[in-house]
Amino acid sequence: MSRRDYYDVLGVSRDADDSALKKAYRKIALDSHPDRNPGNKEAEDRFKEASEAYAILSDSEKRRAYDRFGFAGVGAGGPGAGPDFGDLGNFTDVFNDLFGDLFGQRGAGRRRGRGQRGADLRYNLEIDLTDALNGLESKLRIPKMRPCKVCEGSGQKPGTSPESCSRCRGTGQLMFQQGFFRISRPCDECGGAGEIVRHRCSECRGAGRTEASQTISVTIPPGIEEGQRLRLAGEGEAGIAGGPPGDLYVVVSIRPHPLFERDGMDLHCEVPVPFVQAALGAEIEVPTLEGKVTLRVPEGTQSGTVMRLRGKGLPALRSSARGDQLVRIFVEVPTRITDRQRELLEQFAAESGHEVSPQHKSFLDKLRDLFG
Repeated sequence: MSRRDYYDVLGVSRDADDSALKKAYRKIALDSHPDRNPGNKEAEDRFKEASEAYAILSDSEKRRAYDRFGFAGVGAGGPGAGPDFGDLGNFTDVFNDLFGDLFGQRGAGRRRGRGQRGADLRYNLEIDLTDALNGLESKLRIPKMRPCKVCEGSGQKPGTSPESCSRCRGTGQLMFQQGFFRISRPCDECGGAGEIVRHRCSECRGAGRTEASQTISVTIPPGIEEGQRLRLAGEGEAGIAGGPPGDLYVVVSIRPHPLFERDGMDLHCEVPVPFVQAALGAEIEVPTLEGKVTLRVPEGTQSGTVMRLRGKGLPALRSSARGDQLVRIFVEVPTRITDRQRELLEQFAAESGHEVSPQHKSFLDKLRDLFG
């Protein structure tokens, strides 16, 4: 079976530079690597063919020899014969630079820490609507895993030291050969730590952590909204074996208010106005989150009229902008009146051209027709 030209294998021109070679090889290797195609012989052969081509063309001396003499120039004279991968020098390092993060090879031969990041925590904090207006400083009591005070998180008995792992010789990694690549994996004896703790701390039993409660301060900014999360970096559970701590996420919920409903930065409320004031016009007091203000109700105001108090809503988060308060008027009709009041209302109705007929409608219905 004839062999394919190395340039054709990678799909590049004969004057391709190192960057083009790397890009072409990386694409083929990503698609056909055996780890991604287990049991696929065709993909494995394609990966080996591309690796062989890149191994030669990425080496300037071997590339010159191949360009002049073809396969014979790189010791691959017979059909199906590959290059001598034992003489590829630093090709394994090149592969690691290209794909180390992807296939777990970067840093092969170096000791890996056994520390694990601590778990993230969630705390549900309920606040009032006024807190969303003004902001809040709150103290939270959080139960969580913290570094052991006796061993300071090491898990070792004070005064003792860990032993170097004999299986991986303290590197934390075990190396093995796969074709012409050297592959590493964490040592199963020490868990990748490179050392073994023989004398464990009696307080935490070698875990390096104990459960305790901690008081943490959190600042709730003005304008916070329902369901928003605040991240407190490093305030989660302590890491394992010296690993970094997790984070604390404070999830904010806002208690329902008896008067106001929130719509983003705006507030909505309903205010009752006696029908006489609605008819004649008046100045009324309206509640806001910051106290009462005066609102001018024009004469003839109908039930359902919405009036705006500018700047009396909530602030935008981390901004000086402020929403409005929308006041919905509903006209109050009295349920009981005196004879004198009845007489005056009937007179008003007559002058307004409204027929007063208790046989057809009750007095209350009449008022509702007139005022809302």
